[in-house]
Amino acid sequence: MRRLKKLFLLAILVFAAWTGWNYRDHILTFYHEYIANKKSDLPAQADPVKYSELISELETRRQAISNRYRQALQTGNPEQISTVITEGTQTLESYLPQLMRCWLGTPYDFNGTSETPGSGQIACGYFVATVLRDAGFRLERIPLAQQPSQNIIRTFLPENAMHIFPSRMDYQQFLNKVSERGPGIYIVGLDTHVAFLLIPREENDIRFIHASGRRTANAVVDEDTTNAYTLRLSKYRVVGNLTTHPDVIHAWLTKQPRPTHR
Repeated sequence: MRRLKKLFLLAILVFAAWTGWNYRDHILTFYHEYIANKKSDLPAQADPVKYSELISELETRRQAISNRYRQALQTGNPEQISTVITEGTQTLESYLPQLMRCWLGTPYDFNGTSETPGSGQIACGYFVATVLRDAGFRLERIPLAQQPSQNIIRTFLPENAMHIFPSRMDYQQFLNKVSERGPGIYIVGLDTHVAFLLIPREENDIRFIHASGRRTANAVVDEDTTNAYTLRLSKYRVVGNLTTHPDVIHAWLTKQPRPTHR
């Protein structure tokens, strides 16, 4: 009888250890959000004035680069074309994060459709679509914002430039694999969410910027990978690197329409 009790207790301990390991991310999230009440990296207030200024600055830069790009295409010099494409990439990677962060603190709502930082509420898809439109991409904001994340990515990138990760992949392994795909500004699709994932070119500080509906945020937030619980807990993850694909830069520079992929 005693042996049976010991075996029963041992089975309980093994099951508890197995459960704790397999659900460690959920347990960690529960602790931070409901016990430690740990907040996300909440930023300063939204900045609509700076947002408007950045849009104007970026459009001026885009037009100047576009003129050089047109000239490079006319000469047909591959090296010159590549140089201008690289300039476009660098410009977007400089301005897009600034535009995103002007929205920080803007309230989240599943039906939010705001077009101005700090005004009204915004949903995750509308945040992505609005930032990209205001950065100079010619897109259909409302239809794009309402698409599943995979369709949002496919609106900009060919299928072979999009990568879906295995559902059981460990979170840290996912971060490592994304980093291996190279720096840039990614659109990342999750179970029921879409966001921006910033992989820097120098420092190893990956940022997850999104309109978050989580209890501790409920606003547009800029999170590090430790506090990015929405990213951590998602079983479905799909990514596409916007800023390093020549077709995306070409579309941005030439104002080529991006029909919403359905």
